[in-house]
Amino acid sequence: MWQYKQFEELSAHDYHQIVKERTKVFVVEQGCAYQEIDDIDLHAVHLIKRQKGTIKAYARIYKQDKKMRIGRVLVPQEFRSEGHGRELLKIALDYIICKYPKAEIEIQAEAYLKDFYESFGFRAISDLYYDEEIGHYDMELKKEEPVVHV
Repeated sequence: MWQYKQFEELSAHDYHQIVKERTKVFVVEQGCAYQEIDDIDLHAVHLIKRQKGTIKAYARIYKQDKKMRIGRVLVPQEFRSEGHGRELLKIALDYIICKYPKAEIEIQAEAYLKDFYESFGFRAISDLYYDEEIGHYDMELKKEEPVVHV
């Protein structure tokens, strides 16, 4: 079941599960020592897919610099290759397009997922750079050009 929750709507148990999964993926699995919990959580929409109480996919959606962003995109290792990532990104994009139809959408993508994001219409807007020794690209959703009939 998919849930959209503001920070204030998250129970202590919800937030514990989210932080546990984010830390497992972004700090332990990727070997990165950085401030995982930040103030973005306070104003983000937390998109969570749960089955039988277990998080299968997660992302947070937030506005920064007048652009909508999708961040902390994760599928726990044991649930990868089940289609949760593709479903997660589709749900996140549908949410943003419905709530903020004119907003630009950006993500910070790990380099190995560049093709995945491009399959949704994102394009790189930065050169490859390294954050915590992991290659990344800044990407934006390519807006459809209006058709001009003459």
